[in-house]
Amino acid sequence: MHDRRLDVHPLPNHVAESALVGSTVVVIDLLRASTTICQAIVSGATEVVPFLEIDEARAAAATAPDRDRIVLGGERGGRRIEGFDLGNSPAEYTREAVAGRRVFLTTTNGTRALNHARLARRVVVGAFVNLSAVAESVRSEPRIDILCAGTDGEFTREDLLVAGAMVDAICFSDESVGKQNDAAAEVRLDWRRTCEAARAAGRTVTKHLSVELRDTSGGRNVLSIGMDRDLVDCAQIDKLDIVPELDILAWRIRSA
Repeated sequence: MHDRRLDVHPLPNHVAESALVGSTVVVIDLLRASTTICQAIVSGATEVVPFLEIDEARAAAATAPDRDRIVLGGERGGRRIEGFDLGNSPAEYTREAVAGRRVFLTTTNGTRALNHARLARRVVVGAFVNLSAVAESVRSEPRIDILCAGTDGEFTREDLLVAGAMVDAICFSDESVGKQNDAAAEVRLDWRRTCEAARAAGRTVTKHLSVELRDTSGGRNVLSIGMDRDLVDCAQIDKLDIVPELDILAWRIRSA
């Protein structure tokens, strides 16, 4: 048990793809791909298929035999892609919109982070809405890498807050067991300070987060396109008991 390891990577380019071989990777893009993927699956989507490029998603949908059962979703610059069925707001992924359908998803940062983890042994999608479910699912893994998507090559505090919460939730019952990198320790400390600040302000942590997210780079981007409600939805801790897992060979995300 002493060779267990838990590392946090603030951006995909902070860790080589080859360094993730054999690891269990938790991919986090809080605003909004991770949260949206969770919501799509809870709402009955049969799977979410991530794509790097818009044209790839369009071409795959156009040639799929079940084209009428495919929902094209995603964003560029936060906004719905022209000709797509849905954007990247979790509120759009209702049962009416996606139940019984496949979602082909392409986003600016989240689907790229998933692609970066393609050499891992196991890849799951983490957010605040499924924090405890993911932590429980990966806790016994010998090696865990938490991979934050960031925004346009810059790290984002919202992803790091989830990473800190995830480290705290996963954390080994015996602190002397296992190793963590400096980033894991730093984000965990920031998460604990955030929880203390919530208590000091007389707020629930979820309520405090919905306010805190407004001052993150990703949060400001969401506010700039008038999607304020998404910040509240993405701050809901443990709203969903779901672990979206990427089947790396089939390249599709389903509930674990």
